[in-house]
Amino acid sequence: MNTIINKKVQFQNLGLIDYQEAWDYQEKIFAETLAIKTQNRGLDAENQQLTPNFVLFCQHPHVYTLGKSGKPDHLLLAEKDLAAKQAKYYRINRGGDITYHGPGQIVGYPILDLDNFFTDIHVYMRTLEESIILTLAEYGVQAGRIAGLTGVWIDFQEQKNPRKICALGVKASRWVTMHGFALNVNTDLSYFGNIVPCGIDDKAVTSLAAELGREVDLEEVSVKLKTHLAQLFSMELLVA
Repeated sequence: MNTIINKKVQFQNLGLIDYQEAWDYQEKIFAETLAIKTQNRGLDAENQQLTPNFVLFCQHPHVYTLGKSGKPDHLLLAEKDLAAKQAKYYRINRGGDITYHGPGQIVGYPILDLDNFFTDIHVYMRTLEESIILTLAEYGVQAGRIAGLTGVWIDFQEQKNPRKICALGVKASRWVTMHGFALNVNTDLSYFGNIVPCGIDDKAVTSLAAELGREVDLEEVSVKLKTHLAQLFSMELLVA
């Protein structure tokens, strides 16, 4: 546990960035944070270094990512056919199954030392979901959770046509997090037809644009989402 708590969080919008490049950047920050935690062990409080926190927002070119617990056959394309879709495919080290990232989506990568906030992964995941739920509510879209399923859903109560609008998948080590969430805003939903999204074959996928029947200002959504994250985590956001 950290002797000195750091609530300051560096926010960076990376724009449209290749998935591998963003992953490498996450891994670099993640490793540096773990190194600081290791170095702090056994040091007096006055000699310890604050562990940093980051929230990265970005978009990716078309890409499919398969988590550690995912099934390769949930990619319904042969890997050789990905090029025709201008898409890439990665097996990665987060939890969860397969998902899609692409333009028009807000992908968020919180790289937080949860020792600075709260040490509970369940609470962490539910707090990320809550930031999405509150953001969607600002557009008059009622969203929530479905028991036993990670992510944020539309028609989560009656479940006549439940559809996922935001997927989550994280990795954590010694309370440092990476990976995160993908909120479908103006996303081309046809790309989800090439996978079994998150390994769930009996529920649909949607976007904010699909729910509203119009394209939405992505930057506006980003600002609202960033604000809710800061409030829920009691962060002091520092914008790069």
